Amino acid sequence: MREHRESSSPSPAPGEAPAAAALTGERGDGVWILRFAAMAGPCEIQLALADGEEATALGRAAAAEAWRIEAKYSRYRADSAVSRINAAGGAPIAVDAETAGLLDLAARCHELSGGLFDVTAGVLRRVWRFDGEGRLPPRAQVKALLPLVGWEKLRWEPPTLTLPAGMEIDLGGLGKEYAVDRCLALIGACTAAPCLVNFGGDLRVSGPRAGERPWRVALEDPARPETPLLRLDLRRGALATSGDSRRFLLHRGRRYAHVLNPHTGWPVSGAPRSVSVAAPSCLEAGLHATLALLHGRRAAAYLAAQGHRHWIVA
Repeated sequence: MREHRESSSPSPAPGEAPAAAALTGERGDGVWILRFAAMAGPCEIQLALADGEEATALGRAAAAEAWRIEAKYSRYRADSAVSRINAAGGAPIAVDAETAGLLDLAARCHELSGGLFDVTAGVLRRVWRFDGEGRLPPRAQVKALLPLVGWEKLRWEPPTLTLPAGMEIDLGGLGKEYAVDRCLALIGACTAAPCLVNFGGDLRVSGPRAGERPWRVALEDPARPETPLLRLDLRRGALATSGDSRRFLLHRGRRYAHVLNPHTGWPVSGAPRSVSVAAPSCLEAGLHATLALLHGRRAAAYLAAQGHRHWIVA
């Protein structure tokens, strides 16, 4: 489960044409900056192009791709691919190649993490609310949901997925980072101009700016959201962050992070407030950030073993 920023400008519903005002653009520091909202958060494309019309056209194409991915994989949309799988009632469902690729990735992450990364754990949200308030669910309610959690209980024989009745999948832990990578690739297929794609703080760049100048990016302070903790120079690759700055539960003075252990149904104990990881792709960076949180007090040891540059805020 990953952190998302709330937005007052919701993305279009499936099949709904994006409004012209959904994408805004402005010139700044040698780049065109295109902004829109998707996946419950702010999205930004920076393009080192002189032509504003070309930059806007590419921004619109990237926004359309982000909205397509959101519509296809959102668990909140009744007509999404994920909702169709979850509503199958135990019947086998054949999925397309894109969805099969994400399910293959989910399977590998489940195996490599010893079951800590589990896309079937989203069902636990029926009893957990990480909205900053202080209500813990009764232990009996959490325990009653555990039979519905566990990748090993479903049957994945590509391209057919069979979920036992009552179980669900949630690809929210992959979707935003996947969208960042897809949008960067889409823009890169159209122009060689340096580009930065930033969806709610999870971002990737195509390469350095003119003159080998780096992109300046900021890591958020989890104790003071919207306030930079430090600024980094990024020339290649991606940076993704997972933490509890906006999604948490505070009960009797104890803060519970929104990342749930699928084995117990309870928030991971001892996890850092925030983990940021740099990696070649945003999907890889985001997965390692999430897996680090799932390792709780062993987050630093996990990240050290992966060999990626990272930043931890305890």
